[in-house]
Amino acid sequence: MNTKDLAKQVADHLGTTEKQTRDLLDAVLNAISQAAAAGDEINLPGFGKFKVKSMSERSGRNPATGEPITIAASKKLTFAPAKALKDRL
Repeated sequence: MNTKDLAKQVADHLGTTEKQTRDLLDAVLNAISQAAAAGDEINLPGFGKFKVKSMSERSGRNPATGEPITIAASKKLTFAPAKALKDRL
């Protein structure tokens, strides 16, 4: 499912136009992105939590050559589904 499909399904459910729903989805995803960029945790009850996790610098190996390399520190966005979502799966 992509954003267009999601907007169509939500628009059908709410009785709104796809454009209105697409604008709403864009605003929600933008708000989630901004909160994540600020390092905030986004908690959506019944769905799950988005959280920024810091990964420290670590050593690894180049798979092509086998040479040891240093993997730089980074941040990643993680998602932990809520129990209600897990139960649906």
